[in-house]
Amino acid sequence: MSTIPPITRPLSDLLAAVTVLEQHGPAEALVSGLTLDSRQAAPELAFFALRGVQTDGHQFIAKAVAQGAAVVVCEEVPADLASGTTYVRVPDSAEAMAHMAAAFYDHPSKKLKLVGVTGTNGKTTCATLLHKLFRELGYHVGLLSTVQNQIDEEVVPATHTTPDAIRLNALLAQMVQAGCTHTFMEVSSHAVVQHRVTGLQFAGGIFTNLTHDHLDYHGTFDEYLKAKKGFFDSLRKTAFALTNADDKRGMVMLQNTAARRETYSLRSLATFRARLVENAVHGLHLEINGQDVQFRLIGVFNAYNLLAVYGAAVLLGEDATEVLTILSGLTSAPGRFEPTVSAKTRVTGIVDYAHTPDALENVLSTIAQIRQPSQQVITVVGCGGNRDAAKRPIMADLAVKGSNRVVLTSDNPRFEDPNDILAQMQAGVAAQDLGKVLTIPDRREAIKTACALAQPGDIVLVAGKGHETYQEIKGVRTSFDDKQVLQEMFDLLGK
Repeated sequence: MSTIPPITRPLSDLLAAVTVLEQHGPAEALVSGLTLDSRQAAPELAFFALRGVQTDGHQFIAKAVAQGAAVVVCEEVPADLASGTTYVRVPDSAEAMAHMAAAFYDHPSKKLKLVGVTGTNGKTTCATLLHKLFRELGYHVGLLSTVQNQIDEEVVPATHTTPDAIRLNALLAQMVQAGCTHTFMEVSSHAVVQHRVTGLQFAGGIFTNLTHDHLDYHGTFDEYLKAKKGFFDSLRKTAFALTNADDKRGMVMLQNTAARRETYSLRSLATFRARLVENAVHGLHLEINGQDVQFRLIGVFNAYNLLAVYGAAVLLGEDATEVLTILSGLTSAPGRFEPTVSAKTRVTGIVDYAHTPDALENVLSTIAQIRQPSQQVITVVGCGGNRDAAKRPIMADLAVKGSNRVVLTSDNPRFEDPNDILAQMQAGVAAQDLGKVLTIPDRREAIKTACALAQPGDIVLVAGKGHETYQEIKGVRTSFDDKQVLQEMFDLLGK
């Protein structure tokens, strides 16, 4: 992996784009590193006191200073100031950190064609397909996604959909150092609100769709919408803004953007238009801007993803026919409608990261379109703990409506009691449907039961975790891979 040479910059260089309310201490402090964790503070490092949901970084300023922090960036200056430390008071520490991180790493986003993908569903698939496509086109390419970060084919583990501003700019600098010309990244609503992408220069932005999610964080749907829209509002006029014209919030994203406005659609006139010819178990057949193309991906939702990727590639200057030729052979991201078939009884297992009502409905709708009348659909589904609880009964209701049998189980309960989560899910099941539903808190047992219920040729959908290879319970992560467990149960039960 390419490493970034040691960096030391004068504080004044880092503050060029920052609103400074007041400053105390040495004016020309030298900075050789940035941190938001007081435990990592050291001489010549700048410490950022961020106000988080759980903790307030201002409580740890004294600790950071005791460990030698050269600079403290904060919204409230402490009463006792240490000599030798420079205190910089700003209106918003997170926003200041983003601008300072971009300057510290010499604005790496300006040296790349950086494209952000935002929306409730489809972000990972679009970003991953763009990475694969541009690799096939011969470029050195970076990827920042929920599943993993990549520099060309080298994997850099991901911890958040969008890393914090320091880590993000460091990764972009690594990509520049490695010779990348393009980077494709997911942009979460949290990242916009928390200023993780502030200060970055995007060549383009893509909007996929907007449905019910993350209301535990944003409070209301309007605030969630505003967060997504904030990304497009920040795009420069040299960038493109590509939106899904078939989503009822799609055009809202373009209202205040200075960027070039472009659209894609399966249902109406748009810059990039597709007609769905066939959606079958072997893949999609689309007519895109007059060209007939067969794709390996399945489902109408993937038709939208492919169209968004095609549009973005063309807007980045690539040849339309070459783009479609390469896209026709690509597979999706791990854990996104990922099929596996049992050896003996040909039961089809599908693992999908369907953790929102819209995503689950899309997956079940796709299965309904490609299944044979004789095939039963058995769905294993759970909901994460310490997250938006309002969607729990909706998820259960959708699973019941789209399946012959449903097994409700744990996803990542985190610090909640799994039984409480399951009780909230069960509340969404109509009385006449209770006979179709089993509730098994242990996820391994739930998958085993679903496989046992499956007759030859049936379909078992395991929804919710997708690419995740762990289960999080009471703050502890243990190994758990849905795809691996599904295969183990097929083998164990002689399927």
